[in-house]
Amino acid sequence: MINKNSKIFIAGHKGMVGSAIKKKLEEKGYKKIITIEKNKLNLLNQEKVFKYLNISKPNIVIIAAARVGGILANSLNKSKFIYENLQIQNNLIHGSYLAKVKNLMFLGSSCIYPKFSKQPIKEKYILNGPLEETNDAYAISKIAGIMMCNNYSKNYKLNYKSLMPSNMYGPNDNYDLKSSHFFPALIKKIHLAKKNKRDSITIWGSGKPLRELLFVEDFADAILYFMNRRFNYPFINIGTGRDYNIKWYAKFIANELKANKLKFKFDKSKPDGMKRKLLDVKLAKRLGWQAKTSLKKGLAITLKDYYKKVKN
Repeated sequence: MINKNSKIFIAGHKGMVGSAIKKKLEEKGYKKIITIEKNKLNLLNQEKVFKYLNISKPNIVIIAAARVGGILANSLNKSKFIYENLQIQNNLIHGSYLAKVKNLMFLGSSCIYPKFSKQPIKEKYILNGPLEETNDAYAISKIAGIMMCNNYSKNYKLNYKSLMPSNMYGPNDNYDLKSSHFFPALIKKIHLAKKNKRDSITIWGSGKPLRELLFVEDFADAILYFMNRRFNYPFINIGTGRDYNIKWYAKFIANELKANKLKFKFDKSKPDGMKRKLLDVKLAKRLGWQAKTSLKKGLAITLKDYYKKVKN
């Protein structure tokens, strides 16, 4: 079991997810959180990762490090996405095993599911059909991570677990329009349109795809909740169980930013991605966890962080 004095290594502690996990651990009184800067440990370097884990000997490794991005970044850099994600997770998972680390949490993504999955998407639908083409390389790396954790746990009597979150948003998100996900991209586009007194913005795709959003601090809460609970499932979906279309999210953000008159144009020459991606979260609820933060509250917290970044 992991307690307040256990050594917890967070790989990727500077990213949106990793920083939220670190914050949550600190709030709950965990005293031995281990982190290391990118320039001191390149997670792509197997020898250095193995050595670091062997020396630091954490009680648990939380893998929040990954190359991530939206449709544009995923579709244009498939080779980089599959290589870097496989390399990072292979080094950390196998390195943890070699260093005799008994506990590990692997963070996946809802993109692991087939393009035409039944909705809401149950955990058992994995590998039941072809993946969505724009992010299949990233998805395959995450599927490999799930399988690796599951089989290492079985073969070596370890407690390596995987959680699959829906689309996440929150403080420390990426707002670069070339590599961000849809929600932070909408925040930036709508804010800039209001600031520059433009009457419209252009949004990729038709605006019709349905997406489920999870506040990153809720996901951090799920990590802590399941960190100390054994379960005999390959992985667990983590989400809110609610979804809205892209156009709805754009109107919601515009309303919160008091840009109600802003018009939305849709560039249908750009890909939509999956038509719908709603996770079935009944298993997580049955095990005692569910998301708590409303979209309105989550956006308010996110906007405070965004405005700090804009000023900087």
